[in-house]
Amino acid sequence: MDNLKIYCMCLDDTYLEAVKKLNYIPVGLKNKNFSKEWVLDNTLINISEKNPFYGEYTFYYWYWKNILKYKKKNEWVGFCSYRELWANKKETKDKTSMESLLRVFPQEWNNYETIIGEPIFLEKPKVSKILKYGKISLLKNFTEIFNSKYSIKFHFDMFHGNGILEKAIKLLPNKDRDDFSYYVRNEMSFNQGNMFISNSSKIIDLYFSEVFEWLKKCETVLGFNFKGYSKIRMYTFLAERFLSYWFKKYTKYLEWPVIYCDINKKKN
Repeated sequence: MDNLKIYCMCLDDTYLEAVKKLNYIPVGLKNKNFSKEWVLDNTLINISEKNPFYGEYTFYYWYWKNILKYKKKNEWVGFCSYRELWANKKETKDKTSMESLLRVFPQEWNNYETIIGEPIFLEKPKVSKILKYGKISLLKNFTEIFNSKYSIKFHFDMFHGNGILEKAIKLLPNKDRDDFSYYVRNEMSFNQGNMFISNSSKIIDLYFSEVFEWLKKCETVLGFNFKGYSKIRMYTFLAERFLSYWFKKYTKYLEWPVIYCDINKKKN
């Protein structure tokens, strides 16, 4: 795609042909056996050993340290994964074919600095889920029982660990600590997927500088003793909420549809 590079992160080599059909750049994660056609997050300057906890952010770190300095002026760079992908237009109804996926640079982007995924709204969970995962969380956020949707903070407490988000927020710099705390307590949606696209090297560098500095501080307090699907990728979950806040506060952004599918199973 002219003037647009999309890096597509995958967990095994079987996705290579599907990624190439989209004309995306294939990225291999988790130190598995990938062919030479893949960009790998365990080469050059890297933190690939942290992938179980950092998810896609091990590649973000790799891109930031090794590739960002070569980005051309006004070139758009974006990120997605084999099952969370950008749609080809603002209104996308057909989500069953490869034609629904982004292939051409949309002219609507010209007046913006960054593109982030459309938000996912945190619907009120069933009582059974609250009793199973969120009894302590509900006691800490009891007023939310009356809401039709739940805040980012309550959702995080219930599914990823009580009090962890609050501990992490205390480690943010002054310019973001209070604003991000307000954001997670009052917002009832976030831009899921840890995905963004930008034409600004300055913005990409600033975001990565700030998020990785924060996550490094979080490591000293939270450590790595996380188990289970909803907890082991703790630093991915923290960054996902921060990405939504940060890009909205510091950039001229446009929300864009994200398609959730597996490109190996998608119809051509």
